[in-house]
Amino acid sequence: MDQLLRVMNFNVSRDGFGAGEHQTLERPFGHADPGTMFAWAGATASWPNRTDPGGSRGLDDYFTRDFTNNIGAEIMGRNKFAPQRGPWPDPEWQGWWGDEPPFHTPVFVMTHHPRPSFTLSDTTFHFVDADPASVLAQAREAARGKDVRLGGGATTIREFLDADLVDTLHVAVSDVEIGAGSRLWESPEELLDRFHLEVVPSPSGVAHHLFWRR
Repeated sequence: MDQLLRVMNFNVSRDGFGAGEHQTLERPFGHADPGTMFAWAGATASWPNRTDPGGSRGLDDYFTRDFTNNIGAEIMGRNKFAPQRGPWPDPEWQGWWGDEPPFHTPVFVMTHHPRPSFTLSDTTFHFVDADPASVLAQAREAARGKDVRLGGGATTIREFLDADLVDTLHVAVSDVEIGAGSRLWESPEELLDRFHLEVVPSPSGVAHHLFWRR
């Protein structure tokens, strides 16, 4: 396949959760502490949200630097974009990322409540009510030959995995426990019927799990 669907830099706790419970505008990851979960990534020189100079190089930086490599579009679930469920309570809400989102591509937000597209800087958000295969077809067309990144959250990634649409995954497992919330897996071994797996430990304490299709 020329255009891969890739999960990149997706972070889970050691008990398999990508986010906690009780998500709000003030706490996008619910009761989970993103500062602890993402400490490995935020310390790197290539972290997309870095505003200060410096940062580490090495293995972790290799993965954060790869975030935009050959990516032409992103797919995300509704609750990666916003915490609300149901109809949009505030049509002015444009996501957690401010005027300069880190995606720099078309982004397809999966929702049962579509709303008009809008553009911030070089990122355009489209809101689509469709099944994973249909959304992927739209994203591939928008990507113009490049790969598509599946950004999460965990529930959305599982939907695409269950539809057998994901080609590669990079999942960083942080040495913290969340206990409840949005879960990617109980064990990474759940995916071994369809994927090869290599686990690469990092000096930062995370373990990088690399999956590719059998």
